[in-house]
Amino acid sequence: METQKQSLVVTNPVELSLKKDLISGFLVFLIALPLCLGISLASGYPAIAGIFTAIVGGLVTPWLSNSQLTIKGPAAGLIVIALGCVLDFGFTGGSNMIADFQAYRMALAVGVVAGIIQIIFALLRSGILGEFFPLSAVHGMLAAIGIIIIAKQLPVALGVSATGSPLHLLLEIPHHLQNLNPEIALIGAVSLLVLFGLPMIKSTWLKKIPAPMVVVLIAIPMGLYFDLSHEHTYTFAAHKYHVGEAFLVNVPANLFNAIAFPDFSALMLPKAWKWIMMFALIGSLESLLSARAVDLIDPWKRKTNLDRDLLAVGLANTLVACIGGLPMISEIVRSRANIDNGATSRFANLFHGLFLMLFVLLVPSWIHRIPLAALAAMLVYTGYRLAHPREFAHILQIGKEQLAIYITTIIMTLATDLLIGIGAGIGLKIIFHFYHGASLKTLFRPRLRMEKQDHQSTIVRVTDIMVFSNWIPVKSQLEKLASENQKTIVIDFSTAHFIDHSVMARLDELRAELELKNVVLRVEGLEEHQSFSAHPLSARKTKANR
Repeated sequence: METQKQSLVVTNPVELSLKKDLISGFLVFLIALPLCLGISLASGYPAIAGIFTAIVGGLVTPWLSNSQLTIKGPAAGLIVIALGCVLDFGFTGGSNMIADFQAYRMALAVGVVAGIIQIIFALLRSGILGEFFPLSAVHGMLAAIGIIIIAKQLPVALGVSATGSPLHLLLEIPHHLQNLNPEIALIGAVSLLVLFGLPMIKSTWLKKIPAPMVVVLIAIPMGLYFDLSHEHTYTFAAHKYHVGEAFLVNVPANLFNAIAFPDFSALMLPKAWKWIMMFALIGSLESLLSARAVDLIDPWKRKTNLDRDLLAVGLANTLVACIGGLPMISEIVRSRANIDNGATSRFANLFHGLFLMLFVLLVPSWIHRIPLAALAAMLVYTGYRLAHPREFAHILQIGKEQLAIYITTIIMTLATDLLIGIGAGIGLKIIFHFYHGASLKTLFRPRLRMEKQDHQSTIVRVTDIMVFSNWIPVKSQLEKLASENQKTIVIDFSTAHFIDHSVMARLDELRAELELKNVVLRVEGLEEHQSFSAHPLSARKTKANR
């Protein structure tokens, strides 16, 4: 009898799930710790700000969002906005500590209001707006963010000081390589070697160790060997170089001493509202896209209520900005690691936040020993993944027009800012749609005709065009039919002369989602259409119009 009881306890599914979530939460904490520090410093915030964000994201959002496997925290995708905000408020990069702290507090006020706007978005059920943006422009925006991160963090990994626009910093890379600080650059180079090399190793047990933690475990001893905690100079190849504590992460000994409060006088400045909208719009878009992406790889295929998730993120952003934290989103890299580590529920996110809080409360001095070059290397690697060369080839496979939109978004973002960049991508997409026969009326209002076949099947006939800008009402109609116990929904394009790539891709996603509800979504009427490329989700146009 005793043996039977023990067996029942061991196989209890709730206990087993909590054990898996605890293990995954710990492993994600190992990844999150260095990334949170690096993202904070790259954003012009104090290093501890990212830790605050991950802690609040872990402790608050699991109780509000039904997203089971996403990890909430600071993301590389928001570095460009956060840094631009503090720079606009007078951030000097360490030259004037008083001015830097004031710029940081003003950015916190921006974060509070942006979080409130995200709450309003959620209450207005705006989660579906993540479906509006054309995919090529979104991917172009993320690639541009990756390039900007590389441009700004590579000098830190090399131990040189650099300022300027992303394009200027890219042009200065040869100069940075010529003037690198050898000891600091060695730490950065070894860190990059680990990040790029570890995934190539086929050892199963070694792959279980998070690469960012391996970097930290190697970089800290290197920093100790080079005695970075003491100011001194050294000679290499007949040149003198300076090293010291400035090359290490700076964190307070007491977590509560690091709490900072917003300076709401910033809201009197017109430029503050530009950054509020960028935080609210881009942050919401990135978070919604990440949550949807995680749903697609959830082993149990659970679906996130995007409005609830945005409400959780907005409330957590409002709270964390009140105590000195960075904005947060549903972060895709840590969420993917969460799934790979066997997480089963929202408690993994909770545990990852608890582990971070315990670490900075008990051993904050360990953080101070991490070299900045190692954190910069992690961000360079993250930027490379966002702007991977393979993405250019993938977009080209979908079609030349998509590549033009992708590259336009990248170039305009690098030359101006995120809003103008993604606006340029959307604008070019609309120009292409006009070229393919769209009108102002059809661009935003789809022409649909419903034909009930029987009480469980419906044909939705599309006329004129279906493009990214009129997709949302189409999706709402298809989901409404599915909720009315329709078992088969046919979307017929035989009378439509143009369907764009974003619609084809989202129809494919919706088909997979409805399949889980035992609803069949079938696409018909494409026989007379010609694809823009061999890709199965490329844009299509009737052969006569081509």
